[in-house]
Amino acid sequence: MTDRKWILAGAATALIATAGLGFGLGRLTGKTPPAVEGHAEEEPSHEDGFVALSAADAIKAGILTTTVGRGGGAELVLPGRVTLAINASAALGAPVSGAVERVHVAAGDRVAAGAVIATLRSAEGASARANVDAAFAAARAAQAAAARDRRLFEAGVVARQDWEVSQAAAEKAQADLRAAQAQVAAQGTPSAGGLARLRSPIAGIVTRIDARVGGFLTQGGLVAEIADQRAVEYVFDAPPASADAIKVGDTVMVQQPDGGEASARIVAVAPSAPGAGAAVVRAKPTTPAPQIGSIVSARVILAKGTGGPTVPADAVQTLEGRTVVFVAEPKGFRATPVITGRSAGGAVEILKGLSGGEIIAGKGAFRLKAELGKGEAGHED
Repeated sequence: MTDRKWILAGAATALIATAGLGFGLGRLTGKTPPAVEGHAEEEPSHEDGFVALSAADAIKAGILTTTVGRGGGAELVLPGRVTLAINASAALGAPVSGAVERVHVAAGDRVAAGAVIATLRSAEGASARANVDAAFAAARAAQAAAARDRRLFEAGVVARQDWEVSQAAAEKAQADLRAAQAQVAAQGTPSAGGLARLRSPIAGIVTRIDARVGGFLTQGGLVAEIADQRAVEYVFDAPPASADAIKVGDTVMVQQPDGGEASARIVAVAPSAPGAGAAVVRAKPTTPAPQIGSIVSARVILAKGTGGPTVPADAVQTLEGRTVVFVAEPKGFRATPVITGRSAGGAVEILKGLSGGEIIAGKGAFRLKAELGKGEAGHED
């Protein structure tokens, strides 16, 4: 090879080496081609473990939040049923014997407290009203006689003893009047003709009517039954040994027939009677309750508040091999790693990761996990 050819070959080699060095430096300094940089700007960056979601959008997505509570006690499941609340039903009886002149309502009618249910015509009622009128007249006459004798005594015409006798007679007449009035009130306050209007003691729906026009009712006979079916309560059966651990004011979760849950507050705990198999626990619904007669069950946590934080089972999710709970933040939810402990009745104890009181995603938390999964898949692409 001539000297000129060697020189040209060396120059070409140097040029190729310089170009290769420039490319390598570009790789090491992180420089990327403009086309690649533009593609990177189009891909939104996902903060690790955070899902940006407003409160309104979370509700639309079916994500419900709950507050981390404290538990750790033993769980007791109580069988029960939905019944009418105390004083939510009434049986209207005939206060006096008589013939039914009119029935004002029918079964299924809604009535107000004090509404007339039926009208009776009663000879006993007429007699009682006549006794009131007679007692009133006697009391008025006795009062007038006592007043007259007092004036005569003060004028020195009659002895003091005579005035005192007439005064005692006036007081007795007043007592007889009060007794007659009380009897009339107990008989439904019949008119002088013996008509007595029987009124509903509560507001509600007429569930039974036994009065028939032309029929005869004896005193104490059933006229109608009224129930306020909007006023219901839960009645549960508890083992006698556990009754002392159930406290008035505790909140219980009620499992409904359709699989849903409702909450209730315990208002009474009645110890079991000798020979009875269970204590009675009454609870007032704090959320809408099922229909009367529905069979339900309740979960009661005994020794409540002595353990660590607890969350609903729906709140616990597995993300990239880690157990997490999504904690609510002002702009969304953050996946927070936790260590779980015992689980019972749809609740999971948290040993580490939560302190209690945090607001977290409960029902629907799996949607947040899915959203993070979509973000990770997009990032990998």
